[in-house]
Amino acid sequence: MGLLGILVGLGLLVCLAFRGWSVLLLAPLCGLVAAAFGGQPLLASWTQTFMTSAAEFLAQFFPIFLLGAVFGKLMDDSGAVAAVAGFMTERLGERRVILAVVLAGALVTYGGVSLFVAFFVIVPMAQSLFRTAGIPRRLVPAAVILGTSTFTMSALPGTPSIQNAIPMPFFGTTPFAAPGLGIVAAIVMLGIGLWWLLRAEKTARRANEGYGAEPPPASGDAADDELVRERATTAREFDPAEIRHGHRSEAAVPIFNAVLPLIVVVAVNLAMSLLILPRLDFAFLAEQRWGSTSLPAVAGGWSVVGALGAALSTVILCNWTRLAALRRTMDAGANASVLPALSVASLVGFGAVIASLPAFGAVRDWVLGIEGGPLVSLAVATNMLAALTGSASGGLTIALDALGPTYMELAAQTGIEPGLLHRVAVIGSGTLDILPHNGAVVSLLAICGLTHRDSYLDIVMVGIMNSVIALIAVIAIGTAFGSF
Repeated sequence: MGLLGILVGLGLLVCLAFRGWSVLLLAPLCGLVAAAFGGQPLLASWTQTFMTSAAEFLAQFFPIFLLGAVFGKLMDDSGAVAAVAGFMTERLGERRVILAVVLAGALVTYGGVSLFVAFFVIVPMAQSLFRTAGIPRRLVPAAVILGTSTFTMSALPGTPSIQNAIPMPFFGTTPFAAPGLGIVAAIVMLGIGLWWLLRAEKTARRANEGYGAEPPPASGDAADDELVRERATTAREFDPAEIRHGHRSEAAVPIFNAVLPLIVVVAVNLAMSLLILPRLDFAFLAEQRWGSTSLPAVAGGWSVVGALGAALSTVILCNWTRLAALRRTMDAGANASVLPALSVASLVGFGAVIASLPAFGAVRDWVLGIEGGPLVSLAVATNMLAALTGSASGGLTIALDALGPTYMELAAQTGIEPGLLHRVAVIGSGTLDILPHNGAVVSLLAICGLTHRDSYLDIVMVGIMNSVIALIAVIAIGTAFGSF
């Protein structure tokens, strides 16, 4: 009955979330359904297991959600994101439109700008460029996904994405875990994705397809669509409903002012991870009032928080005159972080209830028994849970909450470095999460005025297939040569 309860709970969560039900309601409800099948006390499962795990997730990661969303909103309202996108377009020109869109998305998201902020700025730019160049508009979502949701989310070392931060307290790693392997994975993802998009462009030109008909006028804005919002807030760290709040500057932004905050994110993150924090004495963290923890357990999160904080200050200083409604902009960014953080925390609480069931032992043994060793089983676990939840961060945290200590023990026994576990887990969470019900996919298609039938095959090729190949390459190289 316990295994049946796990399947029923997961099935309800996936089906109802796809229909737009709020995860804040679904996660505890489905967790209690699973607990009931497993013969566990319901109230205790909710308040002591579900809520405790959700609260621990918020305690660890809400600062990253908060500062990331505020930083993204400041970059948007100051005009910095549009300036970076425009700069890339001017430099690469009309003949390299797809590359310009991909690199513009990559630059702003690797610099810490929230995914949905990037969507609302880059999509209109991409549509204009594709129209002028005569490239089918059905390829816009795939180009945006490749630049914003693949290698800058999970592969490039130092990325401030929440997905890259989640494994750090479990494995004692930094945002720059396995940097060489991360760069290899990024090259594979970018190379295959660009090959597919350029191939599709050539095929469309030979068929004289052209840009295509403009979509009919939308009955409402994607940012205000409740179905889009519910799915989006489980997928990433920004609530689309806040994108229109604040005040976006219409004044031109010098490219230096636009790019400097992005550079600060990477530079401060690197300095804190590798130079500053390791040289300071944090022995006091072992005291009970500081959580009886250690520097490796918190250093990664501190590095990302410090980097985002420094970048946030930089964008304000560089664009002070363009932020006419600074309080409203920062309020909107702060508000935009709350629902995504609570939604993912609820998924984590659901996973904790599932992991507490006696029947979960059979699931754990099956996962750990997958042929190929710990790296393969870790990749399978994160892939499956990200696919089921439609959330890379939710699926990753559920997997590591349940199996993280076990993988650390296996790593110690087999000589696998924690950095390699970190990179495999993050890349694994960013593959099958891009299924049709994923919030980022649903939101992007709504913003573009397209359907799954129009664009989803190209999204699969540049968002899933290239990531799966990169994951296989990282596992193979890491197994043969270790982490580097």
